[in-house]
Amino acid sequence: MKVTWDIFCTVVDNYGDIGVTWRLARQLVAEHGLAVRLWVDDLGAFVPLCPGADASAAQQWQQGVDVRAWPAEWQPAEPADVVIGAFACQLPPPYVEAMRVRTTPVLWLNLDYLSAEDWVEGCHGLPSPQSNGLRKVFFFPGFTDRTGGLLREASLLARREALQQSAEAREAFLQSLGIYPQADAQLISLFAYENPQLGAWLDALATDTCATHLLVPQGRILGDLGTWLGEPGLKVGDLFQRGALTVQVLPFVSQDDYDRLLWSCDFNAVRGEDSFVRAQWAGRPMLWHIYVQEENAHWEKLEAFLNLYRQGLSDAAGAALVALWRAWNMGSDMGQAWQGARKHWPELQQHARDWAACQAARPDLAKALVQFYRNWI
Repeated sequence: MKVTWDIFCTVVDNYGDIGVTWRLARQLVAEHGLAVRLWVDDLGAFVPLCPGADASAAQQWQQGVDVRAWPAEWQPAEPADVVIGAFACQLPPPYVEAMRVRTTPVLWLNLDYLSAEDWVEGCHGLPSPQSNGLRKVFFFPGFTDRTGGLLREASLLARREALQQSAEAREAFLQSLGIYPQADAQLISLFAYENPQLGAWLDALATDTCATHLLVPQGRILGDLGTWLGEPGLKVGDLFQRGALTVQVLPFVSQDDYDRLLWSCDFNAVRGEDSFVRAQWAGRPMLWHIYVQEENAHWEKLEAFLNLYRQGLSDAAGAALVALWRAWNMGSDMGQAWQGARKHWPELQQHARDWAACQAARPDLAKALVQFYRNWI
């Protein structure tokens, strides 16, 4: 019999939580032959990531995954061999009780948020005894050998290379989304939360000596973009030119197409966790808009990643990279920071590819989870 896995996802921030769990569920089925149920409390957020899914279905099969609506009033369900509560979500109490009385023990994992902070290595794999006698184990994704790694499908980098090395394939993909950039324009993707620094960056792009085609999938940044353009109520398909800058609003695309978009661009501005990891696999210079937390607690998380990511860069290029990311996330002059980073473009480009290769040399998150279970039984 196949080993059964249950993954529980509470949708907190639009697409980040469901994005990670959906990728994980697909990979566990496709590459490890597991039986996976994905429990989601908001299927409306799932449909944009998986075109063809039904937001009203209590149960549906998508790419081999048994996708279940997580009802407010829980209905009895047999616990799986491995149970993952994603991002510290609280499992239904009746389900936890069913885990407790199950004849065969259950491996209960808390798949936590991604962080480069030092303490993560010490907490990865630690058990947390529960008052009912069960044990929950903390499992941390991460960037080092002492963490659980990053989500990465087995064929991901080969597919990336195939597109990036073929001008024809890249052009065909872009045209499928209605994108026709001028020949010498740099392509930038922008997926971000609201950000008052956007205008300063767009001013720098519009007055630059090189042409830029900015691709903006539907999302929370559209309000700020419309304010800068003087065009409120932006919609999919809108196309504007301001100086050297062309702005195009794209639809929210599937996860696979979003990967291709990142691979096709010269620079990617991303947000949250799922797109943050996918931008790293693209092997292009990038900018991360970290999710804002109370009392600026997210800054420590941002600095921890920068300290790790900048390793291998020259002092000047590293300082320019840090200045750019801080400007975007901490409110300093984004235009000046962008111009500073551009002075080190060849080095930043090579570094992005080297970083992706370094991370790809480690086991991916799905494989690490499967191996952890095998070692546990």
